[in-house]
Amino acid sequence: MMATTHALVGVLLGSASLFVAPELAPVAVTAGLAGGVFPDLDLYSGHRKTLHFPVYYSIAAAVALGAAVLFPTVWTFALGFFLLAAAAHSASDALGGGLELKPWLGQSERAVYDHYHERWISPRRWIRYDGAPEDFALAAALAVPSLALYDGTIQTLVILAVLISGVYALLRKPLVSIAEWLVARIPSHMLAYVPERFIGDFVQ
Repeated sequence: MMATTHALVGVLLGSASLFVAPELAPVAVTAGLAGGVFPDLDLYSGHRKTLHFPVYYSIAAAVALGAAVLFPTVWTFALGFFLLAAAAHSASDALGGGLELKPWLGQSERAVYDHYHERWISPRRWIRYDGAPEDFALAAALAVPSLALYDGTIQTLVILAVLISGVYALLRKPLVSIAEWLVARIPSHMLAYVPERFIGDFVQ
């Protein structure tokens, strides 16, 4: 799924704080958004493995949210919802496509790495690939509750996430062609700095 889809999931998860401590909702929502995006910071270095921890984030989130219920402060809520969104991101990547340059081909059996079991989880392909039409539809649907709940900065960020999702969905496949064209023209001594999935089989 797109990073923006994960971010919108994080916003929605953070919104659960409205039922517990509404005064801390802005902190929880911001932390959820950040946690939803955070795992994808490993995009260029061991993507879906380096910062993706579906099991460990989940355990940490349960502990942190338990602490937040007992001691509701800015910091406990921020940590709890950050970890919850990061856990949701890591786990839900298994519902998408495989880790490959063209995931719509369905050739990769690596969706996200499970450090606890020391193995790759296979893709379910319910969302065929990041930027697929169903991915954008999911992002738009996730945005609706947040648009109804908030105004101001949070609402603006949600609208921006939906707009970015739409543009990315339109350009997803053309971007791969551009990446292939660029990588094919990179000097061979520089290829070591390019993620393997961007190189593919077209560079000899």
